[in-house]
Amino acid sequence: MRFDLIDLALFVHVVEAGSLTAGAGRVHLALASASARIKGMEDLLGAALLERGRRGVSPTPAGRMVLHHARVVLGQMERLRGDLGGFSRGWRGVVRLAANTAAVTGALADDLGPFLRDQPLIDLDLSERTSARIIAALAEGAVDLGIVSDAVEAGGLQARPYRRDRLVVVMAPDHPLAACAELSFARVLAEDGVGLGEGAALQDYLERQARRLGLSPRLRVRLRGFEAVCRLVAQGIGLAVIPEDAARRAGAAVAQVPLAEPWATRLLLVRARDFETLAPPARRLADHLAPPPLP
Repeated sequence: MRFDLIDLALFVHVVEAGSLTAGAGRVHLALASASARIKGMEDLLGAALLERGRRGVSPTPAGRMVLHHARVVLGQMERLRGDLGGFSRGWRGVVRLAANTAAVTGALADDLGPFLRDQPLIDLDLSERTSARIIAALAEGAVDLGIVSDAVEAGGLQARPYRRDRLVVVMAPDHPLAACAELSFARVLAEDGVGLGEGAALQDYLERQARRLGLSPRLRVRLRGFEAVCRLVAQGIGLAVIPEDAARRAGAAVAQVPLAEPWATRLLLVRARDFETLAPPARRLADHLAPPPLP
């Protein structure tokens, strides 16, 4: 079985575009040539890879398997180009790191600063995603390292502990609950709330915990980002549950009270498909953020 990189790139683009014509255009192939390549792949496999419908094409079960491996191979080639491309200028490396909101809005910038300063030939491609999407990107080889919550299933990915992520309740400093030593989540849910937008990993996590209590948040407004949440909370609009690091950055504008539930303290993990087989730049960053365990 022999597929070349053009075959794999074509197949990925066709699936992502949902159209053979659009996918062919993305890799600068004529439609007839692209169609012949896809047919050649199907002939080699002995299985159909695409289903044709009125709305375009979609992958068959065999096509989804090819799509997964194609993304892995193309991602590895992209990493190879990135790692080798700087040799003419003196060796450089690029590390693709994806981190969840708790990490990005927490201490990650402070942790990355010394590394980037001490490693001037290593560049960083940092993206913010939900933990679930980071797991998928790692599995597909789309990123080298991910920082995720330990609450998310990760299949066979390897993990090292990074930091504790503690959730606290923030409110206006003059709120009657501001003097409490701690608050139960049920008590928080009895108040008006300020939350994050649809699809935010933390908001999804909090809503799952609420459902376990048979309750639902009374959110008056949803916002993007903890800074905006804290600004409204400071005006007495409602209570919010956010990471302690984010609350600390809001300073005296808000009061913060710990959540009483054990699940309010989560562990952030650095994950990779295999730490030992990472390219040297990515391995250095992994060792910096989350040192390997002692033998």
